[in-house]
Amino acid sequence: MRSYSCCSSLNLPRSGLLHPLIRSHQSSPNSLPFNHHSTLWGSTSQRYGHSSTRSRVFVVASMDWDSVSSFSLDDRVDSDGSIGYAFSSSEGEESDGDIILNPITEVDIPTSSERFQKPDGALTASAHELRMIGKSQKKSRIKYGIIINIGLVTFLTVFLLLLDLHAWRIVRLPLPPFHLICPFTASAILVSFAGYICVPLFRISKMRLVISKWPARHSSKKGTTTMGGLFLIPIGVVVAEVLVGFSSIEVAGASIATLAFATIGLIDDFLCLVKRRRVGLSPWIRILLEVAVGTWFYFWLCAMNISSPYNIKMVVPLPLPLGLVCMGGSYLLLTSFCFVSMANGMGLTDGLDGLAGGTAALSFIGMSIAVLPICSELAVFGASMAGACVGFLFHNRYKASVFMGDTGALALGGALAAMAASTGMFFPLLISSSVIVLEALSVLLQVSYFKTTKHMHGIGRRLFRMVPLHYHLESCGIKEPVIVAGAYIISCVLMLYAGYVGLISV
Repeated sequence: MRSYSCCSSLNLPRSGLLHPLIRSHQSSPNSLPFNHHSTLWGSTSQRYGHSSTRSRVFVVASMDWDSVSSFSLDDRVDSDGSIGYAFSSSEGEESDGDIILNPITEVDIPTSSERFQKPDGALTASAHELRMIGKSQKKSRIKYGIIINIGLVTFLTVFLLLLDLHAWRIVRLPLPPFHLICPFTASAILVSFAGYICVPLFRISKMRLVISKWPARHSSKKGTTTMGGLFLIPIGVVVAEVLVGFSSIEVAGASIATLAFATIGLIDDFLCLVKRRRVGLSPWIRILLEVAVGTWFYFWLCAMNISSPYNIKMVVPLPLPLGLVCMGGSYLLLTSFCFVSMANGMGLTDGLDGLAGGTAALSFIGMSIAVLPICSELAVFGASMAGACVGFLFHNRYKASVFMGDTGALALGGALAAMAASTGMFFPLLISSSVIVLEALSVLLQVSYFKTTKHMHGIGRRLFRMVPLHYHLESCGIKEPVIVAGAYIISCVLMLYAGYVGLISV
């Protein structure tokens, strides 16, 4: 039976078998005769941090308990003058081999305070490693943003090509070739190229975003160019008007409503830049202006001869067994509410790079499918606005070089609401823009729950860590590109379902 024994030089007399070892230790009180073979001793001493004044010597030997009395320790002198110690078992036993410990140089045992101190070179190296890790993570996120953008563009392009091939079966009328892919591609190309001209000009004009103090992780986006809606919205509107020949009443009304909401957002963004604050227009003033545009749009629908299901105005097509629901005077409230909720919901969604632009593009495609049997020209308008959003994503993907601001966000929400109000397709709009609706709903729930609990218990409580919903997901540890990619996937499914619901409702 073999075991290991250890002895301390502080507990042994200075005579006997260990006298040469003790004498060598006394000659150098701050060192021990270790060499590169004695990794066990060095690691043990450094691990427990023995100080130089109370250094302990651990003598490890392989022995038989029956031959302890015959254990010997011999001094050996090597050619270089160093002292070696040979541990050998008794002569009558089979030897496991001699273990020779040749101290080449003296090794200082670090003190306990020295063990936790890093040299300047180590601190510099650690800082460099952390900086490189941050750069690699940033590069990987940028790469993810490019992949997400390419995937979205590829999916929409292939889908619209297939839709154009079979559109005549849906509307039972001859349609021009490439009815939807043409405005989509034209707007995407024009907006993407316009961004390379407008973004540097905006940067020179110091049209930069004002970041609020919370969330702090978005402080790196401070100074990013904003008001990208100035080239996003006009291109989408002009392309649609040109392709329909400026002859569609529905497209003209939707374009005017879109530009009206863009004007409201432009005023809001301009006041933010002037005041250097996050909030420009007063929330109540902005809502009143949005309600005014919605009310005007309702009376414009009543006055103009627009296409509607079965030539009946103010109806909402729903799937069977509900069918057509006539709203009457309530259509005014529904229209105004739709304009206000979609515009502000889109503004709340515009919090992560590419989130608002991608979800809006998918919502426009879903609405284009839904309104195709009712008004094919309005479907062109939706495809053109979707292409403008996709072109904007080339500059708005992670890490974004420009944000659309309220100039673009409010206008996109107003354009979606105008498409729904012109055709009564509010239910497909609710489905295709569910991500936008959830963003707005999370804010309403948070505020309502906080005020209710504060009134009942004296202390307000929260349902989410942060609102809107994408901030809550980000605070839970989900990375920004992952949230955007998940929103795109969900919106793709909702887009297909919204188009299907719109087609079976007419």
